[in-house]
Amino acid sequence: MSKFFFNDRKQLVNDAIEGLIISAPHANLVRLDIDPAIRIVARGDWDKGRVAVISGGGSGHEPAHAGFVGKGMLTAAVCGDVFASPSVDAVLNAIVAVTGDRGCLLIVKNYTGDRLNFGLAAEKAKRHGLKVEMVIVADDIALPDNKQPRGIAGTALVHKIAGYAAEQGKSLGEVRAIAQQASDSVWSLGLAMETCNLPGSGEEEENRIQRGKVELGLGIHGEPGASIVDTHNSKTLIDTLVEPLKAKAGNDRVAVLINNLGGVSALEMALLTKELAHSALKDQIAYLIGPAPLVSSLDMKGFSLSLLRLNDEFERALNADVETVGWQKAVAFAPVRTVKHNAINTGIETQPSDNPGVRAIVNAATETLISLENRLNALDAKVGDGDTGSTFAEGARDIAQQLEQGKLPLDNSAQLFQLIGERLATVMGGSSGVLMSIFFTAAGQAIHDGESIADALLKGLKQMKHYGGADLGDRTLIDALQPALEALQSQDLGAAIAAAKEGAESTAKMQKAGAGRSSYVNSDSLTGVTDPGAVAVAEVFAALVKA
Repeated sequence: MSKFFFNDRKQLVNDAIEGLIISAPHANLVRLDIDPAIRIVARGDWDKGRVAVISGGGSGHEPAHAGFVGKGMLTAAVCGDVFASPSVDAVLNAIVAVTGDRGCLLIVKNYTGDRLNFGLAAEKAKRHGLKVEMVIVADDIALPDNKQPRGIAGTALVHKIAGYAAEQGKSLGEVRAIAQQASDSVWSLGLAMETCNLPGSGEEEENRIQRGKVELGLGIHGEPGASIVDTHNSKTLIDTLVEPLKAKAGNDRVAVLINNLGGVSALEMALLTKELAHSALKDQIAYLIGPAPLVSSLDMKGFSLSLLRLNDEFERALNADVETVGWQKAVAFAPVRTVKHNAINTGIETQPSDNPGVRAIVNAATETLISLENRLNALDAKVGDGDTGSTFAEGARDIAQQLEQGKLPLDNSAQLFQLIGERLATVMGGSSGVLMSIFFTAAGQAIHDGESIADALLKGLKQMKHYGGADLGDRTLIDALQPALEALQSQDLGAAIAAAKEGAESTAKMQKAGAGRSSYVNSDSLTGVTDPGAVAVAEVFAALVKA
């Protein structure tokens, strides 16, 4: 079973091209209807009055190359099969279709198949009386001793600069010269923690890169890299890339393209951008392009950096507007802006005090929740996101620390509950932290207003139910907490312990959750699994006997 969405593997690229064209925001792309095996995406507004700029190669690198077709960049892109060069006929048809008297520039990544197919097509086009030049991009510095460095993400920068020159009406010789200059001034280096999968390749995974390791210098077709880096530390990885790139660029001003190879989350890419902003390049960066997928590698879990040594012409080219699907506007680099603002003080006035009995209760509750972390996480993993135990343990650790440091008002129940509510809202996070904070805060206020502890706890429960939206029978901690508190009010601790245990066990028989993440889980997954929050409540009540 493939990890990709598609109907017919053979039609995948054709179908994807159709989707790209119909979603193009400027409605300026067309596919040349020649043959199903010839996949050419071209500008629909092209008049052959300027030098044509054509690129292409294997598919699977989206938005490259078709995503760069449009005013200000490419005139046409020739799309091969996934990771396979387009045929000579396909390239030739593209050249003939969009090239006028001003001629055509081919921009080709330095892979043997692309060089041969684009090169032969260029020679054949010349027999048609067309002027054709070619620039080969070889920006990958992962293998310094390689006589034929690969062309990777830096190729997009060459597209941008050549496309700008062509749009300005420059001659073929001038467009080729500036494209070659750009190619000579760009260097790229990437890494990945997982290589890419191929559509239709089956269930077998290569798993070449071991967990906890990162491979430096992978090719964009998944070729093995130059070395293994034994860390996932983002700062270390950025520094690992920056050092050789900076050695190439020297101390000159640069633009940096931050390229997502396809499988990295936006959150991680933002983090990597932050690390770049604090790296050894920070005083040289004039512009950032990305973070974004520009020359991807299907779903590869990795990224690359491309440095372009700047001059005035390159800067004008990078800042010029384009009408494409995939290009990312260059952003002038500047340190993060901060604005001073005084925090709102929501703290409560408390006076630390001691009460041995209350101390024992707090200690028993926190130790229990901390000890339950793994068990509750395992339960939650079956019906939720597997973090209930860690969430409760984090809150318990903070209260335990407050207890150890003598900061709790143990002899003032109203202040104690309110302080616990405040701390849990700060350290627990998520909905659990807020709900428990509401519970203790409301209970503390009720005690302050003169209610008994048992009545106050029920008042806290009422407010938690009001704001949280859950009730008895919804398969939450309330199924253990409510019967326990009701028993505590009318009977004793022993009855409360028994009620909490019975309530927690009842959740395993509930076929549907009415609130929380479990409410999104089907009944088959819930059957026989006790709610982790309810288990936490029952275990805390049971531990109070020992206090």
